Amino acid sequence: MKAEQVDVLIVGAGAAGMMCAIEAGRRGRSVRVVDHARAPGEKIRISGGGRCNFTNLGTGPANFLGENPRFATSALRRFTQHDFIKRVDQAGIAWHEKTLGQLFCDDSAKQIIRMLTDDMQAAGARLSLGVAVDRVGRDGDGFTATLSDGSTLRATSLVLATGGKSIPKMGATGWAYDTARAFGLRVTDTRPALVPLTFEASLLERLKPLAGVSVEAVVSHGKTRFAEGLLFTHRGLSGPSVLQISSYWREGEAISVAMAPGVDVFARLRAMKAENGRQAAHTALGHLVPKRLAEVLVEQEQAQGNLADLSDKALRRLDQAVNHWSVKPVGSEGYRTAEVTLGGVATDQLDQQTLTAKSVPGLYVIGEAVDVTGWLGGYNFQWAWSSGWAAGQAC
Repeated sequence: MKAEQVDVLIVGAGAAGMMCAIEAGRRGRSVRVVDHARAPGEKIRISGGGRCNFTNLGTGPANFLGENPRFATSALRRFTQHDFIKRVDQAGIAWHEKTLGQLFCDDSAKQIIRMLTDDMQAAGARLSLGVAVDRVGRDGDGFTATLSDGSTLRATSLVLATGGKSIPKMGATGWAYDTARAFGLRVTDTRPALVPLTFEASLLERLKPLAGVSVEAVVSHGKTRFAEGLLFTHRGLSGPSVLQISSYWREGEAISVAMAPGVDVFARLRAMKAENGRQAAHTALGHLVPKRLAEVLVEQEQAQGNLADLSDKALRRLDQAVNHWSVKPVGSEGYRTAEVTLGGVATDQLDQQTLTAKSVPGLYVIGEAVDVTGWLGGYNFQWAWSSGWAAGQAC
């Protein structure tokens, strides 16, 4: 069977792949997008509770991790969050801003997917779903791919846009990393990121009554700190602040947690003791943190009884337990619940302007497959839009 010839073969119909297809198609390139999933943009669909946190008003290089976080600068500056917002507005999609510059659809994440698929169709890009790439290799100055439907494609440019390993139940695999390695590119170590952290059994038993309790907290690791919500779970800790710090934390290390940030717990308890010494310690502490948390901390620090019966030393122990809790997670919930994958195709292997492999002309790597990982809050989607756009100008 004769191979079909296209200018650009994009593997992966996620945020980055569809964006790249739109831009390449608008330049008059013949584009084929293939994805083994049955629907495009599955991560878009489930993101933001189904409303898609599609970008962040504050996006900049400082919001990204990797061997060289500055690598993202060129693409982020050339196609900004404001450029994507214009497209959302032009598509008539209503949106709103939540905390910390996060933008969400008023209605459904499916509107973003529909905007992208409509734009791909208008640009002439062809989308093939339920189709995987069985084999792909160099063919002269181009590439030849054998697809799972039995067809063969020859392309001048090949774009790896299949993302990382996070959420395997949605079909995520390490295909982009394996393929990049096969072409001789270096791939950095990968690990789950933006993921809940887990505790060892004895600590979990002590904290069991707190499952479901949430607080506004400051969670720190070294000099990195995030002030957002924290949630106690049956396995450990979750919530935005914990997901954020998980990208920086490593096994064997501790994190520090302040559960009443900005509050001098010792001073407040001392004042309450002077005003009403007969008040139970857990009742007093319950004015500063959730009741269940207060009860567990008072028991843990053996500070039961009335405030009048507690020494300054005991009150300082409670202050320490609330705002200076140092805890060592044993692991994370893994790729099963991780929002993204940390690590990927090394940025020193790619051209910063075009996302093409320096050693393999015509090979591009975009989105989550690259060693560029954003914070929680729309940053990873913006990297997908920006890197897809940048590659689409060149492939």
